[in-house]
Amino acid sequence: MTAPHTIAVLGLGRMGSAIATRLADHDWDVVGWTRSGRTGGAVETTGDPNEAVAKADIALLALFDGKACEQVLDRVSGSLRTDTIVLNTSTVAPEEASRMARRLGPSYVHAPVLGSVPAATAGALQILAAADQDALDRVRPVLEALGTVRHVNDIATAATLKLVANSSLAGAVLALRDSLRQADALGLPRDQVLDVLELGQLGGLVARKRTFLTGQPATATAEFTIGALAKDMALLAAASNTPLRGAADLADTPADPETDVAVAATTPAVGDAVLEPLRAYIRGHATADPAHFRDAFLPTAHIEGIRDGEFVSWRLDEYCALFRGLPAPDEPTRSRRIDAIDVHGTVATASMTLWHGADTFTDVFLLVRVDRSWRIANKAYHRSA
Repeated sequence: MTAPHTIAVLGLGRMGSAIATRLADHDWDVVGWTRSGRTGGAVETTGDPNEAVAKADIALLALFDGKACEQVLDRVSGSLRTDTIVLNTSTVAPEEASRMARRLGPSYVHAPVLGSVPAATAGALQILAAADQDALDRVRPVLEALGTVRHVNDIATAATLKLVANSSLAGAVLALRDSLRQADALGLPRDQVLDVLELGQLGGLVARKRTFLTGQPATATAEFTIGALAKDMALLAAASNTPLRGAADLADTPADPETDVAVAATTPAVGDAVLEPLRAYIRGHATADPAHFRDAFLPTAHIEGIRDGEFVSWRLDEYCALFRGLPAPDEPTRSRRIDAIDVHGTVATASMTLWHGADTFTDVFLLVRVDRSWRIANKAYHRSA
């Protein structure tokens, strides 16, 4: 099979530039274009995408999302030759990939890639390629210059598999974040913690991202950004209609979205202000003093759950009336633990487990920030014996 002669790379961000440079180094005639006007380094660039695709055997898309892909295709539709293959390496939603396939027919190859800039530079990407066989055969030499080709039968499946793969990265980043938060709370030196984490299941991630994890991100170039991974997790959540912890946690990371994704692992734990109403709530149970519950809850709060087989919804006054200032006789054996808390601007959710004698309670809270302090707006609970 004769290799294509000219490749137009549309999108010269981190990955697009690395892909274009890799292909140019393998003697393809590469011309690049980017919406931002960024130059492609050693790769020839043009300011007009129509000029880029007019003579191209392959138009390779390396863009941020499906919206960008479709906008660029709209822009160059009049300049694409009938025999030009559109090779899309971008990470998009399954329905977006299917829509582009319907639009372009057998000249469309969907080939999202696993791996970031170093893998593209080294030709070590893992590529999930789905296309008509003739089109796939035409682009295979290009894909094999970039990495290992893994054939997927269906275009929407290839797009979905890429999102699922990235969800594992999000999970690893958030697991690393949890480990670092616990270590920080215990006062352990960051370098020593990273040395030990490198020995475990997160070792590869820690080794690759150590510069970012030691608070020196300015000295390294981001390879895969927080914003890009958060976008991918939102696409996966929408495609599956399943809420994902990673989507919300990454989107709420208080860092520049263009920062490397590893920086999300260094986000400090929530501050004492949002924990204070939960601690007041714990003090209320420990002392049976309703004053602590009034400190914890908003006056308008409701406490709801199933009691003796019936649904109850107490106003705060009704709930406080259950406590008369005398701790339970078995209080020394009781315990409570804050399990999770997620802050989203001026609202937060939290969960807590309470072991009270033979009963275990799971409490779920909605908190709001009011007048620069946090209060519990509502609580729902489950009781199990």
